[in-house]
Amino acid sequence: MCDTCGCNLTPGNRALVEPGGHLHRTPGGHESVHVLEGLLAENDHQAAHNREHFARHRVLAVNLMSSPGAGKTALVEASARAMADGLRVAAVVGDLATENDARRIREAGIEAVQICTDTACHLDAHMVHDALHAMDLEAVDVLFIENVGNLVCPASFDLGQQLDVALLSVTEGDDKPAKYPVLFRAADRVLVTKADLAEHFPEFDRGRVEHRLAELANAVPVDAVSSREPATLGPWIDWLRAHWSALPAAGERFAAR
Repeated sequence: MCDTCGCNLTPGNRALVEPGGHLHRTPGGHESVHVLEGLLAENDHQAAHNREHFARHRVLAVNLMSSPGAGKTALVEASARAMADGLRVAAVVGDLATENDARRIREAGIEAVQICTDTACHLDAHMVHDALHAMDLEAVDVLFIENVGNLVCPASFDLGQQLDVALLSVTEGDDKPAKYPVLFRAADRVLVTKADLAEHFPEFDRGRVEHRLAELANAVPVDAVSSREPATLGPWIDWLRAHWSALPAAGERFAAR
């Protein structure tokens, strides 16, 4: 995180450091450190609240992280089609500007809420929380959180999700887990996207991706998928269905409160 790329402040947490916010006044001499620590603590607190929302409504929240253009939006569309016979899908979409991706997802018949992050290169828990209040979680089983295209900062912010998924397209090269270890170490599954183009990129080696993940001590499944070829999505969709089925009944964790 840094000051120049806008990571510290987002539209979701800016009010905390503005006049009237409880992080506005800080101990003298350590303002930057104190504010950053406070913002991260507030994010974690909000993420826990988001997690309660998901648990109350039995929603499986999946954080999709990748570089720009790796195919997150296409994956949301294809996954929704593949699960249309049993699970209801919605999406929260993060981008610095425009509603292009959310509009595209809505045109595919999927509920989507766009978050425009302005200068922030990731989503945070406050922004996701605001988006949740713009949708009916009672009508959602699987919520895809399409994070801002970036292989660095999104991995550092808890959104309240149950699963983190890293996308890596064959057009990007197989060295990304080594170059961006924090994100790939955090992933619960890695999807090698645009697999239909693999014949045009023979230098891409899925085995090297798996080896580099193993070097990060993260032996997660690696699936080669193409949003244009539904048959390739089978293991990915089965994995999502299994995780959703394992969720406690809606509100079960909070019945005693």
